[in-house]
Amino acid sequence: MGYNIFKMKENLQLKTRVKIANPTDISKYEEVDVIIDTGATFSVIKRERLKRLGISPIRKKKLKLANGDIIERDWGGACFIIEGKGEGVSDVIFAEENDTELLGLLSLEGM
Repeated sequence: MGYNIFKMKENLQLKTRVKIANPTDISKYEEVDVIIDTGATFSVIKRERLKRLGISPIRKKKLKLANGDIIERDWGGACFIIEGKGEGVSDVIFAEENDTELLGLLSLEGM
């Protein structure tokens, strides 16, 4: 029996548990399971979560989605910590209600 590698790749989602913290006070953090998306430049975290941590948007940023659509979202900075792997401060997009939380390439490279 053969496997369709391309089909498997389409459905494969890697997840990790990450601490998201306020970069000016890392005692303010939440742990969350996020999708690791090396195809995404920026990490995307729910607006409500960032607000609870005291992280405010700096400005708006236009983003091009994988399907070619252009959207506009608030942008700021957050500390990302993966226990035993590393930590770093990087850009974060403030996700709206239907947006998926994910860990993007810049956050991964910053660890």
